[in-house]
Amino acid sequence: MRFLIDNPLPPPLADLLLTAGYDAAHVRAYGMHAASDEEIPARAPSEDRIVVSADTDFGAILAAQEADRASFILFRDPNLLVAHDFFNMLLSALPVLGPDLKAGCVAVFRNHRLRVRKLPFSA
Repeated sequence: MRFLIDNPLPPPLADLLLTAGYDAAHVRAYGMHAASDEEIPARAPSEDRIVVSADTDFGAILAAQEADRASFILFRDPNLLVAHDFFNMLLSALPVLGPDLKAGCVAVFRNHRLRVRKLPFSA
């Protein structure tokens, strides 16, 4: 799996995913730290990347586009503070979440729970 980590999340999250054997890049590595919300999900499918963010706008963007790819992981858990927190939560869920991410979904982590909606869906 390939991940594109958005600006609201710590850049070391990409490094932790790389160390675990995943292909991951933070938007800052692309010089996209000031990119608009529409630019990030537009870049991800061209590289077959899953967007990982704490920005709720991506779900609405995917719905408006009636997108069936690329998948999006949203962290809405206030208890996740540092890269290791996000990494541990994501890594523990990937074995179950992997097939949905490959098929196209929005996965939301909130209060130590995971909710998955398959794409496409409407706004």
